[in-house]
Amino acid sequence: MVFAHDTSLSLQAAVALVNGSLDPVTISSPDELDAFFTEFGYTGRHDRDQAEVDATLAIAPRLRELLTADRDDAAGIVNAMLRDAAALPQLRRHDGHDWHLHAVDNDAPLAERILVETAMAMIDVIRADEMSRLSVCADDTCEGVVLDLSRNRSKRFCSVTCGNRNAVAAYRARQAEEG
Repeated sequence: MVFAHDTSLSLQAAVALVNGSLDPVTISSPDELDAFFTEFGYTGRHDRDQAEVDATLAIAPRLRELLTADRDDAAGIVNAMLRDAAALPQLRRHDGHDWHLHAVDNDAPLAERILVETAMAMIDVIRADEMSRLSVCADDTCEGVVLDLSRNRSKRFCSVTCGNRNAVAAYRARQAEEG
């Protein structure tokens, strides 16, 4: 399943935020949040202060709950997120992107916009019955979320670091068996 550009980008941003809130935290300053804002193409209000960083990090557990829920629970979480934000989906076109959905005003706080955009993206995932695209990292020492947008659904690790760590461990285990 190929998702629309805004759906894929919102899912990637949510996963990056959730994983960036884990130890070690990679989004802890206004500059780091600014890089996140730019990388994932957010538009609208951006306060660039520590209060915005703190509010954005505060939504990570709620996003994690959504991204790791089963399909029925995810639908309930999406409905609650949209209801809480009084979301009103509208088509928008900006920054070279064709028509796509926004559901809250550009003046809403960034954390609220992230929640709503993630909820809107999850609508596509839930309706397409593609919840298997989201999982927890296969590394036993990691709690990162994995978003698998690959064609063959083979992604198991949240990062190259976790994948490499497991490949080295498997290699060493094979070497120990042979030796």
